[in-house]
Amino acid sequence: MTVRFRPFATVLCRPYRMAALAVLLLAATPVLAAQTLDRIVAVVNDDVVLASELAQEIDNVIVQLRQRGTPIPDRNILTRQVLERLIMQRLQLAVAERSGIRVDETTLNAAVQRIAEQNKLTLGQFRAAIEGEGMDFAAFREGLRDEIILARLHQRQAESQVSVSPQEIDEYLASQGSGAQTEYLVGHILVSIPEGASTEQVQRARERAEEVRAKLAAGGNLGQLAAAYSDSATALDGGSLGWRSQGELPTLFADQVPQLAVGQTGEIVQSPGGFHVIQLLDRRSTDQTLVTETRARHILIRPNAVVSDQDARLRLEALRRRIQNGASFAELARAHSDDKGSASQGGDLGWAVPGMFVPSFEAAMAELAPGEISPPFESQFGWHIVQVLERRERDMTDELRRAKAAEAIRQRKSEEALEAWLRRLREEAYVDIRLEA
Repeated sequence: MTVRFRPFATVLCRPYRMAALAVLLLAATPVLAAQTLDRIVAVVNDDVVLASELAQEIDNVIVQLRQRGTPIPDRNILTRQVLERLIMQRLQLAVAERSGIRVDETTLNAAVQRIAEQNKLTLGQFRAAIEGEGMDFAAFREGLRDEIILARLHQRQAESQVSVSPQEIDEYLASQGSGAQTEYLVGHILVSIPEGASTEQVQRARERAEEVRAKLAAGGNLGQLAAAYSDSATALDGGSLGWRSQGELPTLFADQVPQLAVGQTGEIVQSPGGFHVIQLLDRRSTDQTLVTETRARHILIRPNAVVSDQDARLRLEALRRRIQNGASFAELARAHSDDKGSASQGGDLGWAVPGMFVPSFEAAMAELAPGEISPPFESQFGWHIVQVLERRERDMTDELRRAKAAEAIRQRKSEEALEAWLRRLREEAYVDIRLEA
């Protein structure tokens, strides 16, 4: 069977990933590979990339491109792209090791289990499926370990360099205007230029970017062109940056994107890293966010060595009958509830949004009309009766917009900082590529 799954790195990162975040099958190496003497295809500082590793990763990428329906680029171009990905992975893993970033067996086992569940398979079935596709399961696990390490390295790099101030959030929201926001699906191709490039190198890169833009504007396939020409981290992932608001887009072309029609290719944008070709693939609007809030009160009885579950339930049934016959819920809560925090408030839990309470409590509360008292029910905290006092609709658009704005700014800054760091890492490294002509 064919196992389809989302690489673990994409759970932790946005679609605009850096070059070293390899797909989940990265380390899947044929069992027979160890029986042959490999040659070195690249020296990366004190590490090497072997021919067997490169060949296996090329095969993995081809499988993924076919699954997405993306035409396979020329073999030489694909080899260059994949080798660069492996080089960047080696460089980053070395930094992670020096930084003490580790992934223990418990975390790794949980990640494997999560991927199996995403494929609706048991762990045994998932392992059989992996091995049925000719992959070594132990190598698969080590590839996944590397992905988690790289994700943690990227997160650490971002946290050390990126902060978001309230003023930045205000400015971001002001630039977005009021009302519903628009999100954009953008295709991106980068033609890079080396640091300290000569005028001739810059001109050649520009001409290459203009060639790519012309092909894209004429209806060329974004995924194929990205795989063939792009030096971006999304080169082998279809070239799409995923859905983003204007504030989440890279600063270089954030102002240009809203002016494009769907399907239109933008003007070439130059940055220190190279020339960017973009295309607006689609746009959509976000809606106002209304949340139903519930104000409720409860009485909790916790079973213990003296009070059994049955005792707790019977006590609450008696209290419920007294309230229905006119007794004060608030007074009984103060006298009997084991939730001391709310008991002093007459059992009042205040206004709550969905997700604030445990599922069993929310399920019981959701069935009640205002003024109604639930029968006794059990949660992880003990036995309860709950009364809904009132409900209201609250517009949380502004609060959510500020939270989303902060995340968008943080994401944009993180990507820009990470891209710059990766570029420096590559330029400062000793890399000797030994591909045969």
